[in-house]
Amino acid sequence: MLAINGDKDLQVISRVHLAGWKNGIKNADIRELPGLNHLFQQCKTCQITEYARLTETISPAALDVMTSWIRQKTGLSK
Repeated sequence: MLAINGDKDLQVISRVHLAGWKNGIKNADIRELPGLNHLFQQCKTCQITEYARLTETISPAALDVMTSWIRQKTGLSK
């Protein structure tokens, strides 16, 4: 299992959320993504009210983490 959370997420506090996964599932891959909000976007204020002003749909860094994890678990290469 891959559990990811943006460290700027104000809806789900990453250190609390990810610690729960770490303690609950032994083989979970836990990742805190720096600078990302709840929607895995780079943000400035990181408040929910900022969502509508952000142009990034999802951070390439978040996609890279997900893609790398899937490739690792499935044995798929680029």
